[in-house]
Amino acid sequence: MRVVAFVLLLSGLLLPGGCARELPADVARAAPPTVSVLQPAPGQLALPNKAGSIRLAIIGDSGRGDEAQNAVAQQMVVWRQQFPFDLVLMLGDNIYDSHTGADYRAKFEEPYKPLLDAGVTFQAAIGNHDDSNQVRYEKFNMGGQRYYSFRRRETSLVGGIGGAGARFWALDSRSLDPEQLAWLAEGLKDSGSRWKIVFFHHPIYTSGRYTAGASSLRRALEPVLVNGDADVVLSGHEHFYERTHPQRGIFYFVSGAAGSLRRGDINPTPLTARGFDTDYSFMLMEIAGDELYFQAISRAGETVDAGVLRKGKPAAGVVTKGTAPLP
Repeated sequence: MRVVAFVLLLSGLLLPGGCARELPADVARAAPPTVSVLQPAPGQLALPNKAGSIRLAIIGDSGRGDEAQNAVAQQMVVWRQQFPFDLVLMLGDNIYDSHTGADYRAKFEEPYKPLLDAGVTFQAAIGNHDDSNQVRYEKFNMGGQRYYSFRRRETSLVGGIGGAGARFWALDSRSLDPEQLAWLAEGLKDSGSRWKIVFFHHPIYTSGRYTAGASSLRRALEPVLVNGDADVVLSGHEHFYERTHPQRGIFYFVSGAAGSLRRGDINPTPLTARGFDTDYSFMLMEIAGDELYFQAISRAGETVDAGVLRKGKPAAGVVTKGTAPLP
């Protein structure tokens, strides 16, 4: 397959002497979603809370076990009263420092106990501060795998499960080896889900301090995401919230402030559509048909960003999808 072969060429990036380059400027998805910004009143849910929709929360860099993490967790509990999500994506650095049983209790089980008791499922990606054995911690639902995929479908009050729904891919961005990249390329290509969402720890687009690392990862990963028509990419690592302007038709979010914060760390760049680096935060997301809603919320319960992505249709005569072989 051409996509897989291209991925294998790109894997040289992560080895000494790799020569992978940025994609050509005119390479992008042919029919990306469009975005509309929403401005809810203070304390108001921007998401429509539609019957049968897919509802989730998103946290990154959470595992400190301190007052700030617990305050964010409490806000998640408060907002769940009006938006009953049953899924949380964890974007890595889930448990900082030591990784004893006591650490898992203090840095995960206790802060999120009300959510766990309510049956909320946590799906984790692994980060650079995480113990590699974390993949076997049953409450992170990684199934012993450092990268994996799962699907969520919308439900109908009449007919039960229905609709194309969403598929999620959790990656191990600590090591984007050829096997993992080929697996992602094949999964994106074969997926019939309406929304394709990829999440991992290290961002490939950022206005923070890790731009050099983001550029290296981007050369390896972005061609796979573009070829596979990924819609949304979620990352942590940078300890703030950032939503970028769409890059090659893909929407990128950084949400790495659920337990860690670097105040004032977002640099002024044309990349940023909305940034927030003055307090801790988390995200809510809702998927309903051709619409994906998002809302970023601070530790104080204030909305710092909100909007809706809508699926588009290719413009007549425009053909921009695909990648070209590396020169």
